[in-house]
Amino acid sequence: MHYVPESYGAVGDGIHNDTAAIQACIDACHAAGGGKVILEGGKTYRAGTLVLHSFVELHLEMGSMLKASDNLVDFNLFGNPAARPHDVAVPTYEDCTYAGQPTLFFLYAKDCEYVSITGSGRIDGNEEIFYGKVTHWHIDGSFYPRVPLLFLEHVTHLTIIGVTLQRSAFWTTHLVGCRDVLIDGIRILNNLKLANCDGIDPDHCQNVRICNCHLETADDGIVFKNTAGARQYGPCENVTVSNCTIISTSAAIKFGTESEDVFRNVVVTGCTISRSNRGISLMLRDGGSMENLLFSDLTIETRAFSKPFWWGDAEPIAITAVKRRDDTFRNLCCRGENGIMLYGDESVNIDGISFDHVTLELVKTTEYPKNCRDLRPCALPQPILPGSPAAIYARNARNVTFDHLKVNVAKEIAQETAHVYDLEGCIGFTLNGSNL
Repeated sequence: MHYVPESYGAVGDGIHNDTAAIQACIDACHAAGGGKVILEGGKTYRAGTLVLHSFVELHLEMGSMLKASDNLVDFNLFGNPAARPHDVAVPTYEDCTYAGQPTLFFLYAKDCEYVSITGSGRIDGNEEIFYGKVTHWHIDGSFYPRVPLLFLEHVTHLTIIGVTLQRSAFWTTHLVGCRDVLIDGIRILNNLKLANCDGIDPDHCQNVRICNCHLETADDGIVFKNTAGARQYGPCENVTVSNCTIISTSAAIKFGTESEDVFRNVVVTGCTISRSNRGISLMLRDGGSMENLLFSDLTIETRAFSKPFWWGDAEPIAITAVKRRDDTFRNLCCRGENGIMLYGDESVNIDGISFDHVTLELVKTTEYPKNCRDLRPCALPQPILPGSPAAIYARNARNVTFDHLKVNVAKEIAQETAHVYDLEGCIGFTLNGSNL
């Protein structure tokens, strides 16, 4: 069965608030046992929070747009008296503590099965109404946490195909405790200046496939989470990411920093990362562990973004305070303004990482200073440490092996590089078949 919001009073002119009409349409579809709710091409539907239900497919035709309301009160689904959860007193690049539970919502689902969002239309987060401090290089939000574009919790058999998600004001696609997830062929097009606008955040999720997507995101692109507020859903595991293109002001592929459980059995392959402040970043900060991670056939190109707004310093690979074994990075082609960083604590808690056939080219592409090691967030007295670019920078790591590492350092970077590789507190560090 097909349902259209116009049958329930929607206007679709980009001016009227169509929340009630669209919600009535979704509810009717669900009550009838399921079907497709169609937003028609050539129309813009303005809405606040919309709640999706089991066996409902929300389909956006080519040329349609679902755009977030201009009024914050329209997102207060649960009548929370604090419609602005906490104002930003400290910039969010310094304090972004977040348990993973927002209080305001746009597209929302919980405890559902067989939910789909499909089509060639667009879902727009109306980012401007959330602006706080604006600078030439960075926009902070007016409060925190803000409204995620999609917040889907405990959904089984979830499908998101083809749609464009744009101008989100916070995490774009936050999936919490979801099972059997397919995300295929979507575009995420966010403002590269607006903070905290991750692309896809699988949080305590299992059996997830993310493929054939293009992401342009401020902060992280695809970032795996185990947040404190969703411990009941178990580990983040059994995930594949393939054939995606990613641009990010922080890490294109990231694990953490929220790490209250295990990250396990994750494959990232066939992706192209460009214009990102970090390529792959593994960050344990809250306990947890990582195991059976495979990265293969990736092209990684990094560049520095403005300090201090974005975490990272143009490293293709950055692993900090990681506790895991037998993880492999294979067939990587990296080009950036800094090299590979491994940084563990004094317990030497990075152990058993191998790199196989990695090509690394250090080139200078921006004028930003490249003189630090960025460990934020952490409890160290100096989370940003001084340091010049290096092909490999490692602290407190055990049993790290590089097989067939090829490094080329451009002349202008070589002038700033104190060491091609810089090791301290490392045990069993091996280079086989390297040109270093």
